[in-house]
Amino acid sequence: MAPILLHALTALLYAALASHLWNTRWRGRSAAPLSTLERTAILVPLVLHSALLWNDLFATPELRFGFGQALSAMLWLAVAIYWVEGLFVRVEGMQPLVLALAAVCAPLPGVFPGFPTPPYTNSPAFRVHLVLAMFAYSLFTLAALHALLMTIVERRLHGGAGAKSAEAGPLANLPPLLTLEALLFRIIGLGFLLLTLTLVSGAVFSETLFGQALRINHKTLFAIVSWLIFAALLAGRHFYGWRGRVALRWTLAGFVSLLLAYVGSRFVLEVVLHRSLL
Repeated sequence: MAPILLHALTALLYAALASHLWNTRWRGRSAAPLSTLERTAILVPLVLHSALLWNDLFATPELRFGFGQALSAMLWLAVAIYWVEGLFVRVEGMQPLVLALAAVCAPLPGVFPGFPTPPYTNSPAFRVHLVLAMFAYSLFTLAALHALLMTIVERRLHGGAGAKSAEAGPLANLPPLLTLEALLFRIIGLGFLLLTLTLVSGAVFSETLFGQALRINHKTLFAIVSWLIFAALLAGRHFYGWRGRVALRWTLAGFVSLLLAYVGSRFVLEVVLHRSLL
């Protein structure tokens, strides 16, 4: 099957599952956990998505890694992590959103294939840097989604309908807000560690190749800003007990900065300016 058809099939399967879970959980206001059949069904587009990413990133003679591949990889990891997380924590309320985002992002490499990257990107050191970056991005994507989920739950609990509005539908069996908050900060902590390793490995790689640890550009600037935001958030949590809306706002601000660091800059370069710059 042609890659473009696989991209389309993967997107359609993700979209169909997102629609199914939206209709049965949110619109149907059902608190039922995912069935074995539903969990198995999610694995089908996830496996197809895995094959597409492997072909795009590792099975080709030249690496192409633009904003389309970055978003596709981020959502692939997000779906995979959410699938595993769902075995231990009730997060059915987020599945429709995650799958819908995956449906949008999975076919992007087929539509925006990007430009070939320089030869040095085929080195093992760069691949390690790339993998660390994508895991960090995916964890912060999950953190942003968790923050949105917590915002919804908090507003329902304090809204006009009171706590009863949060007791129906897929939010009914969510863990308490404090448990969700603890989970959020575990995700942020691990993501921050991987982001730190990404920046360090990138600096080492840049120093080795270009004789300059940090090349100041939009990608580096936004990545450092994001690192500082998450560092401040974790410090505020540890020393001042930051939580609730303050923590959620910092989480979303850090995620937006991180998204602009690579995806935003690559989108401008590839789609607006039609040129490549790693």
